[in-house]
Amino acid sequence: MSERSQRLRLVEALLFAAAEPLDEAALTRHLEDAADVRELLAELAETYAGRGVNLVRLAGGWAFRTAPDLADRLRIERRVTRKLSRAAVETLAVIAYHQPVTRAEIEEIRGVALGKGTIDTLMQAGWVRPKGRRAGPGRPLLWATTPAFLTHFGLDSLAELPSVEELRAAGLLDLAPTPAAPDQSDAIT
Repeated sequence: MSERSQRLRLVEALLFAAAEPLDEAALTRHLEDAADVRELLAELAETYAGRGVNLVRLAGGWAFRTAPDLADRLRIERRVTRKLSRAAVETLAVIAYHQPVTRAEIEEIRGVALGKGTIDTLMQAGWVRPKGRRAGPGRPLLWATTPAFLTHFGLDSLAELPSVEELRAAGLLDLAPTPAAPDQSDAIT
């Protein structure tokens, strides 16, 4: 067996055994200096294209995933869904699109106070984490998404988040102005 075949087998085994996507630096640590990891990954991705599993780039790393066209046929177990409140979904979107962001900035963007458990729920899901502190009065915590967020939503990087135009085209973004609440001075007493 050639040295190149051995390298391919090693990269394949490392990716198969990994619970999370592996980046090129992690793979390089297991290979000799002469190995071109990018070339090996490209060859493996081509080898697995059209098979039941594909080698895909996720969260800045590489992982094997079920071929998208087979996903529906593999649903054997009952799906367990995690229902997030509207506040949690909105908070996750604000963090994803504006990170790093403080709690006060999240509240300002959403226009309402953030509930106590909202960020805790997102942290328990593994989708957000503290990312340092803002320089300034009070040194508030900054919040950012995690690699688990990217993996869960099938993204390689935040650059793959849909744009405002894509969200509007999908009917997920309503930019129509909301009717103003009646002025209290106009209320009949």
